[in-house]
Amino acid sequence: MVRKVLLDSDPGIDDAVALAMALFDPRFEVQAVTAVAGNVNAEQASRNVQAVVDQLDPPRLPRVGAASPAERELASSIDLYGADGLGNANFPVAELHQRHASEKVMFDEIRLSPGSVTVLALGPLTNVAAALRRDPNWATQVGHIIFVGGTVTSPGNVTAAAEFNAYCDPAAAREVFQSPTTKTMIPLDVTEQIVLTYDLFDQLPDELSRVGRFLRKILPYAFRSYRQYLGMEGIPLHDAVGVVAALHPELFTFQEMSGDVETAGILTLGQTVFDRRRRPDWRPNMAVAVDVDAAGVIDAILRSLHAAADAS
Repeated sequence: MVRKVLLDSDPGIDDAVALAMALFDPRFEVQAVTAVAGNVNAEQASRNVQAVVDQLDPPRLPRVGAASPAERELASSIDLYGADGLGNANFPVAELHQRHASEKVMFDEIRLSPGSVTVLALGPLTNVAAALRRDPNWATQVGHIIFVGGTVTSPGNVTAAAEFNAYCDPAAAREVFQSPTTKTMIPLDVTEQIVLTYDLFDQLPDELSRVGRFLRKILPYAFRSYRQYLGMEGIPLHDAVGVVAALHPELFTFQEMSGDVETAGILTLGQTVFDRRRRPDWRPNMAVAVDVDAAGVIDAILRSLHAAADAS
């Protein structure tokens, strides 16, 4: 069965890998790819979404949404992903005469197919929260939100307490957490277990395909920067894990949990907090991935990328 999806992304090399997987998967009908500020600023995120779609040239071109300028930028990932977010590849992008705001694209696509669209939120939840503010009824029209980000018991990756996507816009994350939407969170506890190592890099599609050329142009930068800045001999593929969670939920263990987001803490801004007491006061409001078949997910990512290469 083909599943309608909307990809909300802040590309980001790991986002680009996830987009390469999703745009060619025959089980997905990608309605739109929307940009959000996060790994890079809003303008660069908008350019990167268009650049990724242009470079990959999928068989079905999705609508593209442009990010709204963030009120404040708390963090970026340019140290890890380069000044342009895509390994300083500087892909050419044709200037569009009319750019549609991401939140409006998201809002409209859900309204056109109420109850049947899954939002894969690979970056901060800024656009999802903005769409929720447009109309209280929109929350009941979203089929499913799969959010990559937050933590349960793991330390943060941008501060001691907070994961990057939640930290970039904690107020938006809190709005989405508290909304009456069907939500699944894929936290850092799970995604950090999925790492693309050098030996796995050699198993990626070769440069004879469009997807292979694209991946081999952007990924070497990330290998160098993760080793230089974090001492890691590989690249976490957080957002690719989100795509696998939508396609292969059987590879994950999920638990219904009660979550919220800290929006005012000096040390804990952006921390995702879960009521895990024996007798919690909060009602469960989302499913959270608490365990993963890491080998199965890595295999699914490689198979997906090879299938994308074959189709490109």
